[in-house]
Amino acid sequence: MSHDSASTEDKLIRMANQIATFFDSQPEKERVDGIAGHINKFWEPRMRRQFFDLVDKGHEGFHPMVLSAAQRINRPAPVEARPA
Repeated sequence: MSHDSASTEDKLIRMANQIATFFDSQPEKERVDGIAGHINKFWEPRMRRQFFDLVDKGHEGFHPMVLSAAQRINRPAPVEARPA
């Protein structure tokens, strides 16, 4: 894995965890929905694909609430390979 991809992964994890930290101050029943809603609304499909790649690989850097919210985050369709 190149340094750039690791850096991109780290940034994505940090951003997701910052969202969880913000929603930590919200009432418990709003936390997971708030995280998922924010990511669904503001993250483009490419970012959500990268997010799910990390979640599916079992990346351990995510805040537990981010992982709980993953069930409610819209998973984008995979990118289809273009014929050569």
